Amino acid sequence: MNKLIQELTKIQKERLAHIEFKAYFFGSAGRKDLITRFGIKDAAATRDFTKYNDLAPNNLQYDTRNRCYVPAEKFKPIFEYSTNRVLSTLAEGFGDGLKGYEVSGLQCDTPHQLNQPDIKIVSILTRAMKLNRVVEITYNSVSSGKTTREIIPFSLVDTGLRWHVRAWDRKRERFTDFVVTRIEKAKMTIDFALEHELSSNDKYWNEFIEIELIPHPNILNKETIEIDYGMTCGSRLISLRKANLGYVLRRWNVDCSTDYSLKGMEYQLALKYPEKIDSTIETMLLAPGYKLN
Repeated sequence: MNKLIQELTKIQKERLAHIEFKAYFFGSAGRKDLITRFGIKDAAATRDFTKYNDLAPNNLQYDTRNRCYVPAEKFKPIFEYSTNRVLSTLAEGFGDGLKGYEVSGLQCDTPHQLNQPDIKIVSILTRAMKLNRVVEITYNSVSSGKTTREIIPFSLVDTGLRWHVRAWDRKRERFTDFVVTRIEKAKMTIDFALEHELSSNDKYWNEFIEIELIPHPNILNKETIEIDYGMTCGSRLISLRKANLGYVLRRWNVDCSTDYSLKGMEYQLALKYPEKIDSTIETMLLAPGYKLN
């Protein structure tokens, strides 16, 4: 962060960082973004864009048609970003619930994440999502190695273990998930998504399934599990996107075997009626103990 940025007031940094964030990850930024986010007047928003352009004259260019600023070809962020914070913001929105950004003073430790997506890759994917554009990627797959593909991304997915991007894959001609850390290179093309490649046509993304979770039969004090997971009458009903079902079951170590045969203290939950789950749901291959019907 250069000296000129350090000389800004805290609120100036927040507003200028917001301009850059919107442009960097959403592909555009306008005065309305600042007015809505910070409750400032139109004139103040104009001054903020002028200030940002003074600090980074090569970063933004004005789109006269849409009346907003978009990243220039030589765009280079002037603020430093935390990958986890960026992904959290993209997933949950700006801010932290109530207005205010002071440190609470409480200790909060989180498990270390073994993989960190490349923030440049993330920015290309998110901009393409906003614009329904095609992205050319170099992808490393466990099964097929390194390949070049054209995808149309429309959502990031946090599986709890790693980040995926849900997209139409032109190579396999279907909707599927790509592990973001396996994307080696990404370039947004000038092409737009075709009608059948839009997320509205993704069956498993748009359809939801209700599952019932119960304490694992091997648990002695089942009441503890019922309290822990907010169960009512010994079970918990959850509605999930079909596309994400296997990720959730894996994250929470839910025993999905028909006879609940998985052993170990990590299996505190079991899936009721696993035989009723649609075996065509791709991510169910990740569900502990699940076998195709």
